[in-house]
Amino acid sequence: MLRLARKRWLFRAFRKRRELRNVADRTSAISHDAILVFSTLRNERFRLPFFLRYYREMGVNHFLIVDNDSDDGSREYLAEQPDVSLWTTRHSYKRARFGVDWLNWLQMKYGHNHWCLVVDPDEFFVYPFCDIRPLRALTDWLDASSIKSFSAMLLDMYPKGPFDAQPYHEGQDPFEIAQWFDSGNYTIQRNRKYGNLWIQGGPRARMFFPDLPERAPALNKVPLVRWNRSYAYASSTHMLLPRGLNQVYDEWGGEKASGVLLHAKFLDTFAHKAEEEMERRQHYANSHEYRAYRLAMAKQPDL
Repeated sequence: MLRLARKRWLFRAFRKRRELRNVADRTSAISHDAILVFSTLRNERFRLPFFLRYYREMGVNHFLIVDNDSDDGSREYLAEQPDVSLWTTRHSYKRARFGVDWLNWLQMKYGHNHWCLVVDPDEFFVYPFCDIRPLRALTDWLDASSIKSFSAMLLDMYPKGPFDAQPYHEGQDPFEIAQWFDSGNYTIQRNRKYGNLWIQGGPRARMFFPDLPERAPALNKVPLVRWNRSYAYASSTHMLLPRGLNQVYDEWGGEKASGVLLHAKFLDTFAHKAEEEMERRQHYANSHEYRAYRLAMAKQPDL
């Protein structure tokens, strides 16, 4: 059944390729050993300078990005970047399985046999020794260990005080502002169908879903994969097929190396972004997550 599901996701991705219009194709510059970042975004212009700089300094060689009809200059800015290949679409983010179909297609076409990192513009990958060793050191170690996928828990970072107390400036490191995180209150369980771990909790569960913690966003991710054109993400980067790629943890008392995606969602622009996404209604479960954000933001919360 899972093999059939994977074929279905791949076929969907193949069909959805027609929704993408190329703006800047620099894929001919991708070398055989290039490390690639894939992302889909809308109206993230103010985040992009630091996002690109962060991953360039980490050792990423090329970015493949889908712009979902931005009107804030994101598309124009990205089109000028020499290491970015860019596609744009006005089609429904929701009907593309929240962008997964678009990125599955691009990874199928350009990511085969490459280490591929799939992240949003507000997600920043950290891993053991990342302060002194580039991403290439990690992928070389994974190759030498015959490990094809690497997990990272999403960790929500937030500022001290109200969200709008410290304005974020374009190009700034967001973690100069969002320096805090919840150290506890996380739940974890194993998904029997896909074999992945399902993690929830943190400040979003505590502040925005206190009465329904089971509806809080998932924090488990498998963002870094030595890609093969037969692979497919089934739900964002939460789980993959074949499901063996999801088994990134040790069940026998040991520990496997893993990373963290520092999540810089909670900046002073968060309220505006939540309102915009509520109007678009392009997110999971009829945007119930953004409804919860809007209700809580009316009280000017302090995480």
